[in-house]
Amino acid sequence: MLSVLADEEQREPSLGRTDGPRRRATIHDVAKLAGVSRQTVSRAVNDKGEIDPGTKERVLEAARLLDYRPSRFARGLVRKGTVTTGLVIPDLMNPFFPEVAAGVLEAAEQRGWQVVVWDSRTDEAREREALDVLSHQADAVVGYFKNPDDVLARHLGGVPLVLLERGPERTRFAAVGIDAAAGIERGMAHLVRAGHRRIGMLDGVHGPAPRRHAFLAQARRHGLPVDEGWVAMCPEHSVAGGEKGMERLLDGRPEITAVFGFNDLIAVGAMRAAGRRGRTVPGDLAVLGFDGLSLGELVQPALTTLHIDKRKLGRLAVEQVARLRAGEEPIGGADAWVVPELVVRGSA
Repeated sequence: MLSVLADEEQREPSLGRTDGPRRRATIHDVAKLAGVSRQTVSRAVNDKGEIDPGTKERVLEAARLLDYRPSRFARGLVRKGTVTTGLVIPDLMNPFFPEVAAGVLEAAEQRGWQVVVWDSRTDEAREREALDVLSHQADAVVGYFKNPDDVLARHLGGVPLVLLERGPERTRFAAVGIDAAAGIERGMAHLVRAGHRRIGMLDGVHGPAPRRHAFLAQARRHGLPVDEGWVAMCPEHSVAGGEKGMERLLDGRPEITAVFGFNDLIAVGAMRAAGRRGRTVPGDLAVLGFDGLSLGELVQPALTTLHIDKRKLGRLAVEQVARLRAGEEPIGGADAWVVPELVVRGSA
């Protein structure tokens, strides 16, 4: 959990804590370390008013040591009372993420908040850059991050953070997760009921992969002859990536009768690659997606998918921010998860 300071001017500093991310240093902290008033700190950091050069140098050194970043209100950048939330999205070209962003924007607008969007392009360096910038510009940050908690904490400067799809039990920050395991349980049960015993997966995540682990767990549960060899990696989370992954899967496991795609774009790519191999969908190959994009209704046959309420995901993230700013406990347990719903269409 990340604590939020409601009134930074009135709290005593606790910069020596090691049990969580260090909070943002305040003007009070700088004044205390430099042995001057807050007014003197303000004059020094803003280069205003008459101030002794030695005193100014002492104040600026204290600010440097504490990594002090003047608040947006102190710099007069926004009107008093305005809340700005930073939103870090990994890929604005993937239609999944704009829908999540829409949920954040809608919920923020209802509260009279502003939102600043940053596209990290799934790059860890750009994630860190986003936090460096947004920690100066925003009152809180919501987003997708590949960097581990300790790295994020070093770049936050004490700004509240809500992680999307990290899973509340897998981070010390507030979070909103997608219960992939519950969704995949429903999807795999549907395929098994339809008579499929040879089911492959197209994954898009190297390293720890909750969707792949859930897929394999369900395969074992149903007694299917499935192991890691039935999973093909896609080079990217796109239709083209799904086509390449499906080609590899069909080369290695030509006996498959169904395939589960990491997301809907990959699943659509699987359908295209299967067609080129002369396999009909769903006659020769059932295809199941994950995300519930509107794109799935436009392809032929329409895509069966595990639908995620992406706007709800964004709204929950904003609710987490509101709780943190109020000094309340973030949402936890089942309420912090979005469960995918099986939507059956023509592909499976």
